[in-house]
Amino acid sequence: RSPRSMPLISKPAEGTKPPTPDEEAVLRALTQGSENERWAAARAAAELPSSVAALGAAVARENSPGVGEAMFTALARIATPQCAEVILPLLRSDDAEVRTGGSDALAAMREAAWPYLATLVHDTDAHVRILACELLRNLPGERAVPLLCEVLESDSDANVCAAAVDALTEMGGAAALPTLTRCAERFRATPFLGFAIAVAIDRLRSEPPKPRG
Repeated sequence: RSPRSMPLISKPAEGTKPPTPDEEAVLRALTQGSENERWAAARAAAELPSSVAALGAAVARENSPGVGEAMFTALARIATPQCAEVILPLLRSDDAEVRTGGSDALAAMREAAWPYLATLVHDTDAHVRILACELLRNLPGERAVPLLCEVLESDSDANVCAAAVDALTEMGGAAALPTLTRCAERFRATPFLGFAIAVAIDRLRSEPPKPRG
């Protein structure tokens, strides 16, 4: 992580209310400041819901992992639908750290991100669909299992289906057994996926469904 700088908002005296960050200064520092200043601005931006668009634009260009992490954390703390919308395009980034940071932020947002997952599992990019399967672990089982089964019924990428199988294995649910069987038949020439499905079927038959919150 990058070294820390003087914060854009000073530490309040004992027993006093923290001051509101200077919005103009924060937004300016997100793109024009030094590495330390951008990190501090990202931390301050978490208290400014109006900073979402600026955070999204800044994190897409950020080249410091520590600063990028602070920006994603700010978006996750604000956790509005707009935050999810500015992160979604970043899941297609060529930078693995950006993709991971965006996925982690969406996972932390929970309810704010959930409405977008039904679309993400059918994205044209297989990497995005894999991330979507991981994110589905955060949904209540009654919502996640049907979406994961959709993946197993229709996706042509074995790695995407493997991600869905892994999530289903963790979540439980006997309702998924017929879908898993059909997926194994579709990919009968793909041994690694067939093995993963066999493990999932065995586990789901022997364990009760796990409660999801």
